[in-house]
Amino acid sequence: MPQPPSAASRDEPVIRERGDACPGALRLHAADDGFLARVRLPGGLLTVRQASALALAADRFGDGHLELTSRGNVQLRGLADGCGAGLAELLDAAGLLPAPSHERVRNIVATPMSGLDGPDGPDGPDGPEGQDRPDALAWALEFDRLLCASPWAAALSGRFLFAFDDGRGDVAALGPDVTVLGRPDGRALVRLGRAADAVELAGQDTPGAVLTAARYFLDAAAEAGTQAWRVSELPAEHALEAAEFGRRLDAVGIAATPVGAVDQAYAAPPRPSAAGDRDRATLCVLPPLGRLGSAQWRLLAQVADEGNGQLRVTPWRSVVLPGAGGDGAARIERAGLVVTPDSPWESVTACTGRPGCAKSRADVRADARAVAEVARGPLPVHWSGCERRCGHPRGTAWVDLVATGSGYRLAAPGRPVREDVRPSELAAALADARTDPDVVKK
Repeated sequence: MPQPPSAASRDEPVIRERGDACPGALRLHAADDGFLARVRLPGGLLTVRQASALALAADRFGDGHLELTSRGNVQLRGLADGCGAGLAELLDAAGLLPAPSHERVRNIVATPMSGLDGPDGPDGPDGPEGQDRPDALAWALEFDRLLCASPWAAALSGRFLFAFDDGRGDVAALGPDVTVLGRPDGRALVRLGRAADAVELAGQDTPGAVLTAARYFLDAAAEAGTQAWRVSELPAEHALEAAEFGRRLDAVGIAATPVGAVDQAYAAPPRPSAAGDRDRATLCVLPPLGRLGSAQWRLLAQVADEGNGQLRVTPWRSVVLPGAGGDGAARIERAGLVVTPDSPWESVTACTGRPGCAKSRADVRADARAVAEVARGPLPVHWSGCERRCGHPRGTAWVDLVATGSGYRLAAPGRPVREDVRPSELAAALADARTDPDVVKK
């Protein structure tokens, strides 16, 4: 399958003539359906109060909906012109803008189920695979504090991604610029970009080490002079190296040991589920196509408040509610959200499409809904309104549908590209592409 532009390997360095225009909570993006705000949630973590503030913002300033992004953030759409000051005041009061100068660079993902797998499961803290697994979310929050306290870090692009993985290999597969991989006995690995090697250090030192990695990248980008936004965009002669990274860590008092090729585990994203007993369960909730109405969002906040008071937004456009109790799962399901596995929505994603995006050639969400039930299959599928493929899956094989104006171009791993699949052919063609036996059995 042809790689989308954002995922393609680069034989030539990227040279840019403009700055990063990635939207944020303060820098709004003008779309066809109004302005768009993207609120960064380091580690995907939200308190009930913060979640309630986002629902209020969606109703007061936007179209009454919230969108989950592929980096565990939340977007508000349909915002009115001139609402920026009021939106910023509301978000700041909820603690969602701790450092206005840094709000677009707080792109920090973390293992959403860290510490929640339960003592009896194979991936639980006491299970053979989860023994001594660290608290990746605690690392992420400490790093966010350090990042916001470093004035120079505001120079990072809004696309630079940090990942704190507790060792299972879920967020590490998302193509981060700096990756932390938890290891037993309180240790961790830190890897730069797509490098095979890494450095090993004490887990408690990971937030400071990741901050040092960010400074190393900015120094390399400045020396290259190409305005690189991400590690993969650096020219070969300015590529980040583990040996130099180790020297920089030593200079700031962090002991680190270079290691060779890292044998990395891989874990699939958490599936929609209600794991636990009847009184206390960890719910993984999937909104179809990552979009919720404010009433649905408030229900999640209410169920979270009945649990441990926390919501964890995942990079797979789902929400984890730890310690939820009572009939929370049933109420959420009645509201039109998914809490059980094997839903047709479990591996279907889409960009905004029409009418929100001027570049889109189709209402991709409507087209996805029309065939979701009859075009199931093991492979994920992403619907794109144009060649940019915004929000496409990371770290996995997937079926690629791109609107052409009269139909869709369909590409699947190991298969020839179909250039113009007509609407009447979509359901059968997509079901066939998602169940390719040569791909699924690998």
